[in-house]
Amino acid sequence: MTAAPILPERHEWTVDDLGDLPKDLPYELINGRLIVPSPTAVHQDLCVRLLLALEVNCPPEYLVSIDLSMRVDRRNEPRPDVVVIRRKHAGQSPVPVEDALLAVEVVSPTSTFRDMYDKAKVYAHAGVRSYWLVDPIQERIALTEYTLGANREYEQVANTEDLFVTERPWKVSVDLPALTARKNDLLAPDGE
Repeated sequence: MTAAPILPERHEWTVDDLGDLPKDLPYELINGRLIVPSPTAVHQDLCVRLLLALEVNCPPEYLVSIDLSMRVDRRNEPRPDVVVIRRKHAGQSPVPVEDALLAVEVVSPTSTFRDMYDKAKVYAHAGVRSYWLVDPIQERIALTEYTLGANREYEQVANTEDLFVTERPWKVSVDLPALTARKNDLLAPDGE
């Protein structure tokens, strides 16, 4: 068994401090705060299904990825749950946020405020054109779509618990009732 890493004590982190972290430690840096996520299998399953929905009509010059670091500025290096980037960055980490077309966050009980507000502001300020917030915490999974407005703030363009269809970043449809049924099946006690 390996011991858990002991992280350096810091009041505020910057991208310059990230070199002090273990190389295999997944992290996010949001507004100078270091976050070490620990997603559930249900969360990760939902991320994969969103990736698959986005890949259906994905143009060849783009790539859909999961859990990829994006360099924004000195105090921010988020890892969207799902992100659409230019294919030319496939071998790079972190990727430059300027080339991200879409960032998707799947809310968890410990990330609700951060995903709804902090990360949304970071992505909008960085110029990410579209942002999806997927909430599986309620009884039915909901998806809210935002697009970047003229003042670099997101404007809500859709919110649904039903079939979600959009043209941004390209034609995509997500069957939210099917995802809700899958979530419920995964969380059902064995044998039920």
